[in-house]
Amino acid sequence: MVKRPTIADIALRAGVSKGAVSYALNDRPGVSASTRARVLQIAQDLGWEPNSAARALSAARSDTVGLVLARPARMLTVEPFFTEFIAGIEMELAERRIALLLQVVEDHAAELTTYRRWWQARRVDGIFLVDLCVQDERVRALAEGGMPTVVVGGGPEGVGGLTSVWTDDATAMTAAVEYLVALGHRRIARVGGPPELQHTRVRTRAFLEATTRAGIRNAPVADTDFTDEVGASTTRALLAGKDRPTAILYDNDIMAVAGIGVAGELGLQVPEELSLLAWDDSMLCRLTHPSLSAMGHDVPAYGAHAARRLLALVAGTPPGAFPDATPVLTPRGSTGPAPAPG
Repeated sequence: MVKRPTIADIALRAGVSKGAVSYALNDRPGVSASTRARVLQIAQDLGWEPNSAARALSAARSDTVGLVLARPARMLTVEPFFTEFIAGIEMELAERRIALLLQVVEDHAAELTTYRRWWQARRVDGIFLVDLCVQDERVRALAEGGMPTVVVGGGPEGVGGLTSVWTDDATAMTAAVEYLVALGHRRIARVGGPPELQHTRVRTRAFLEATTRAGIRNAPVADTDFTDEVGASTTRALLAGKDRPTAILYDNDIMAVAGIGVAGELGLQVPEELSLLAWDDSMLCRLTHPSLSAMGHDVPAYGAHAARRLLALVAGTPPGAFPDATPVLTPRGSTGPAPAPG
């Protein structure tokens, strides 16, 4: 049998200590970038493979991170965001040979129970926390429990000292409103997500501030559950009102697609009579007729960023707040100049 290469073999060839090799192979601070690169190249040349059993015994690590989604499982089949986000996580983890443990549960109580079970059994080394809520009880519980956690989305506030990766939704929402105002729209409505979510509150506040600055008073805001059914019914209610909006801004792509359907049902031309703008640009936005204007960013890259931060946290890096790219507008056929009054 061929002798299996060891850390000592790598250290001898690289001319560094075994400790330095360990730092480099485990992506920990303590070695220079050039030394890290040299060690990784030598390890690859020698065909070195990590000893999973030894790592588990010495570091008490599972080489697994966890993600629990508290939402109806059927939503995952129609909501592109989490499919792309998880793909980004997996791309980053695969390079480090780390596994992702995923579970879907019915509510936050079940989510916390799952986290505690995983942590006590050492099934995961850390977790991603998504759908941050206002005064989120999960944040307090996870911070007290000492589990390495990366909070994804919602902004840098309300994370209780945990590491956070987030997008500047307030700036993005302001840009969306200013775009519609520049097209001449003065009756702009917002179809938001669940009001308990932190990012819903951030976006709604930015929406109302931007419309107020534009001289628009009492711009309507409707809270929903992100589903197409509620998105459609909310759109009908808005369009049946006395001061029918000429533009509607949706909090996800699914509801915006439903909004196009409702507009057709009511005989309204998009964008001649009604402009629609989605959040979370996806393939769905490009498949409608007309195609949907949308606020979007690279969601797989967002997932990969969150994964890098979690792995760094597990390795001992201090917590911090890390902004990701701000969503940007992609104008398409669903938005146009406001119709003439009449």
